[in-house]
Amino acid sequence: MNKDMKPTLIIMAAGMGSRYGGPKQIDKITNAGEIILDFSLYDAMMAGFTRAVFVIKEEHRDVFRELVDERAGRFMEIEYAYQRLEDLPRGFTVPPERTKPWGTAHAVMACRSLIKGPFAVINADDYYGPEGFQKIYDYLTSHEDKEKYAYCMIGYMLKNTVTDNGHVARGVCVTDENGFLRQITERTRIMKRNGAIAYTEDEGRTWTELPGETVVSMNFWGFSLSMMKELEEGFPAFLEETLKADPVKGEYPLPTVADRLIKEGKAEIKVLETHDKWCGVTYREDKEDVTSSIQSMKDKGLYPEKLWK
Repeated sequence: MNKDMKPTLIIMAAGMGSRYGGPKQIDKITNAGEIILDFSLYDAMMAGFTRAVFVIKEEHRDVFRELVDERAGRFMEIEYAYQRLEDLPRGFTVPPERTKPWGTAHAVMACRSLIKGPFAVINADDYYGPEGFQKIYDYLTSHEDKEKYAYCMIGYMLKNTVTDNGHVARGVCVTDENGFLRQITERTRIMKRNGAIAYTEDEGRTWTELPGETVVSMNFWGFSLSMMKELEEGFPAFLEETLKADPVKGEYPLPTVADRLIKEGKAEIKVLETHDKWCGVTYREDKEDVTSSIQSMKDKGLYPEKLWK
């Protein structure tokens, strides 16, 4: 396979984890000193990925290089891209009071000079499980754009992605009879409540329940190179609207771009379902559960006791 056509893994790691209380992407979760990201890199490598690009803040470069280059970096090609607030199209400037990154679509755009072929995208602070990596790698190496862009997404069962310690944001998916994504709606406050799972859009005044089997997005996407072009071309329109409506906190989210491309008839997004259980440290209280879950998988032989020997 041509090197440029071999899928690259993009890892979004520029967020600092405001609800968690620190840089959760680099918090050690095992006795061997591993972070959640180590398990994503290991699963990706076992699935066939040989190259990963990290999207980070420039001030975190040395920390990530210490954690990644000397471990996974001995087995995979690792590169870094920096998500900068001032990385804007000509004619736009950063609002003086803005400190928040521009969102996940902007994070992926930070890699545009490093990506020459298909790519997958994940969050740095989520454990996704090995099945998703294998499915997305197989899809990206066997599908190409035709009349429509050939994209994919790993779909998780909602009940496998919620925490006991607060609310989470998930993209709630609607698929057609052939398993293609028809619509994705970002719900930013989903939580366990009264023995069920529900979301609110009015600060808890009303709640809407969701079945546990609802398919949701965990920001685990697979794209052809065409997505980079679409992200860049759509960014100015996003800025025009957001700088008027919400200049301090407005974000350019990857699911919103994907949803737009479906509605415009430009893309087909195959939902590749997995029954793996998500683990993540949205809140500091989650860490103990994640550590326990990972150790249990090691005890069962699903992972070696030390990943990067």
